[in-house]
Amino acid sequence: MRFGVVVFPGSNCDADTYHAVAEVTGERVDYVFHNEHDLGRYDVLILPGGFSYGDYLRAGAIAAHSAVMDGVREHAARGRLVLGICNGFQILVEAGLLPGAMRRNASLQFRCEFVHIRLENDRTPFTRLGRAGQILRLPIAHMEGNYYIDPAGLRELEHNHQIVFRYCDEHGYVTPQANPNGSLENIAGIVNREGNVLGMMPHPERASEAILGSEDGRLIFRSILETLEVA
Repeated sequence: MRFGVVVFPGSNCDADTYHAVAEVTGERVDYVFHNEHDLGRYDVLILPGGFSYGDYLRAGAIAAHSAVMDGVREHAARGRLVLGICNGFQILVEAGLLPGAMRRNASLQFRCEFVHIRLENDRTPFTRLGRAGQILRLPIAHMEGNYYIDPAGLRELEHNHQIVFRYCDEHGYVTPQANPNGSLENIAGIVNREGNVLGMMPHPERASEAILGSEDGRLIFRSILETLEVA
């Protein structure tokens, strides 16, 4: 199995993600640079957090037009797994690989803190080792994590069980107070309709070792491995 961590100018969580994949999964992992095209050698692509191209225009807007994204689209179209974390989620939305849009946080402040999220869909390739209702403690670090989609789009997400994570309190209650950015319906992560592309604002790679304050992010990486092993 082989993972690729896509690196854009301005990415700053690429090394964290590389480390988490290497240490948590023990699988091969490479950096994939923004000007690469042929990604056929990878089983999983991860778009990490950061500030690709300085977040000019909108977060992820320029990165969505990088040469590497043609390869990411082809990878996704073949049914292979794509995980976008924070800025990676923003890029997937801008590239049209996930529906909706990202707005500035409702507070208009950069939020960097641990949050709780509730697992809504445990039948994705990224969450199959979890259980619906499970609470994860993961960190966030973003300015534009306020997810929005129109009412028709929201109904489609709900109908197709594409909402994977929601912000919640430590007891699992989804409340306005537990929402760190104003995201619609407390949405913290979604998948595409086919289920092989996940975007999430919290950082599982920063919660994959006890020394980091949480190991809850391991669920994502272990689920990916389980999916690949049974495929």
